[in-house]
Amino acid sequence: MDHYPHDLGGNFRKAMRRLTSAVSVISTQHDDIRHGITVTSVTSVSMSPPSLLFCVNRTSRFHDPVIRAGRFCVNMLHAHQIDIADAFSGRTPGPDRFLCGEWASDDDEMPYLIPAQANIFCETDAISSYGTHSIVIGKVHHVAVRGQVAPLLYQDGQYTVGLGEGVDWVVPVG
Repeated sequence: MDHYPHDLGGNFRKAMRRLTSAVSVISTQHDDIRHGITVTSVTSVSMSPPSLLFCVNRTSRFHDPVIRAGRFCVNMLHAHQIDIADAFSGRTPGPDRFLCGEWASDDDEMPYLIPAQANIFCETDAISSYGTHSIVIGKVHHVAVRGQVAPLLYQDGQYTVGLGEGVDWVVPVG
């Protein structure tokens, strides 16, 4: 086996396409403007204190507003919310993204997706820079959970969904 492939970047990209990830929309508000982005980079950090992280490219239009806002909401998408994932992935411009789906704001004007599987409200606790991205760690201060576990997943460049209890594979969503 070649431990040092000639196309490390290309092979790394191929390997990462095999990693199945849950799809979420990160939302925030800064200077009275709502901002949001679709991500697959959310992961828990700790239960004590409850915290999570996500990664965002520093060239993204979402980067500076979420850093300056100092708070955000992770909206975990249901399997049927592909239209929302697409809107926030850049196919819909800026604030018009929030016309897709049913959005509300909490008492602090933080936008959240009402029918999301879960909304996790966070205060930014730490930011670290690595390569082209910022790693944003949020301390959780409120969580809302709804419905059955039926996440929208992303694998090999396409959306997929879990098949339910007792089935251990995913199928592409047409």
